[in-house]
Amino acid sequence: MCLYISHPSPLSWYHQLSSSQATITHSLLISHSLQYFFFVCKIMPPILPDFSNPVKLKYAKLGYQYLVNHILYLLWIPVMVGILIEVLRLGPDEVLSLWRSLHFDLVQILCSSFLIVLIAIVYFMSKPRTIYLVDYACYKPPVICRVPFSTFMEHSRLILKDNPKSVEFQMRILERSGLGEETCLPPSIHYIPPKPTMEAARGEAELVIFSAMDSLFKKTGIKPKDIDILIVNCSLFSPTPSLSAMIINKYKLRSNIKSFNLSGMGCSAGLISIDLARDLLQVHPNANAVVVSTEIITPNYYQGNERAMLLPNCLFRMGGSAILLSNRRSHRRSAKYRLVHVVRTHKGVDDKAYRCVFEEEDKEGKVGINLSKDLMTIAGEALKSNIATIGPLVLPASEQLLFLLTLVGRKIFNPKWKPYIPDFKQAFEHFCIHAGGRAVIDELQKNLQLSAEHVEASRMTLHRFGNTSSSSLWYELGYIEEKGRMRRGNRVWQIAFGSGFKCNSAVWKCNRTIKTPVDGPWVDCIDRYPVHIPEVVKL
Repeated sequence: MCLYISHPSPLSWYHQLSSSQATITHSLLISHSLQYFFFVCKIMPPILPDFSNPVKLKYAKLGYQYLVNHILYLLWIPVMVGILIEVLRLGPDEVLSLWRSLHFDLVQILCSSFLIVLIAIVYFMSKPRTIYLVDYACYKPPVICRVPFSTFMEHSRLILKDNPKSVEFQMRILERSGLGEETCLPPSIHYIPPKPTMEAARGEAELVIFSAMDSLFKKTGIKPKDIDILIVNCSLFSPTPSLSAMIINKYKLRSNIKSFNLSGMGCSAGLISIDLARDLLQVHPNANAVVVSTEIITPNYYQGNERAMLLPNCLFRMGGSAILLSNRRSHRRSAKYRLVHVVRTHKGVDDKAYRCVFEEEDKEGKVGINLSKDLMTIAGEALKSNIATIGPLVLPASEQLLFLLTLVGRKIFNPKWKPYIPDFKQAFEHFCIHAGGRAVIDELQKNLQLSAEHVEASRMTLHRFGNTSSSSLWYELGYIEEKGRMRRGNRVWQIAFGSGFKCNSAVWKCNRTIKTPVDGPWVDCIDRYPVHIPEVVKL
């Protein structure tokens, strides 16, 4: 299970973010509980900037940021200059005389050398191993699995012919979902009625997972026998033998491989798998770990009339990814990314949080996912805690100082002061927000003050592939690479939400400038993106 990470930092003032993050919570409720809200939010007219403000204010802020973020270097320069001036003032003869006046004892030199070597050994042995993301691959569904809006609604009318209100509900959800005409569902869902058999579910799992694994082997050149750790996460389909055993059987992996199969952990399970792989790679030197993230749609297509359970039918689509992680030094230059932080927030200790997204049977005995009315409060608390934990780890000193000063000013001088929202653009160049719904992306963009380009990958992934659950973050990263925007030293923030209730984040640093990929799910359509996505698509 996830662990809630509490960062022991004196910057505890980050836990006051509830007021500035309240609207983000609203977005999560819309994304997961659209059946309760059937309206389109009115967009306020844009506020033009005050051109009377002097341009010098912009440069003043840049100067402040540079000063605070480089304060140690700026303090060190005068010290070095002072030492250099003093040496030049003494002259070479006095410096040489001073050196000769020093008396060195052989025993002291040996003891000092031994102590220095011992400290260096302890430091390097206790230093965590660097975890590299060598490469990854995303599954691209075949064209025959495509589900245009017209096809989806036609099937809905035939399947739910006795309940036209449920059909109308799904239509309104689809109109505002942000999905495009090229998203895909597995073959068994194309039948009328759908045939969610165990055989069909295994067939979908084999198609998605094996395709992603084959692509990963081709990209990296790694052989199946080179895999030391295998982690598979799929929330709602957990057969026996497990999906990890299915991969081991297919590729004839080693008998001593360390395999894990995670289920029931929601859309944020991909980052949980990354965290587990990181921990295992810390204790197993010179090892390779493969993480497979997917969600099998076939057995989870809800055919009842409960509106709270019809929502996943409109948003979730086929998808999967395979990621190769390694702690081998040989991958230091060839790997794409280096893992910097993983922050996991879990609110499952609260009964309401535990039941806010709950798989159960409806009145007719049909299984679906039920969403609680408390989802709004619970999701907001999880998001606030996660941001409060990751903020001090990634934000530059200038942003942390501004937030602290604003907080102190509100406490002492004027409680009506507007709270300062940290500028996360100072910490990250790229953002991969889980493509769970359009409203989530809208609100995170607004409250984190992100540009349209920062959330472009999330919007376009939702439009092209739909909500592919835990694998959506990797489609988004692939979009950024395909656009040629990833440069060496760039930092990426991946953030996802899941049942339980969980909010998980991962921070990556680009290890080398990424060349435009020649394969992958975006190759044949990247020239068409970004596309304009209307507020409502009338069906």
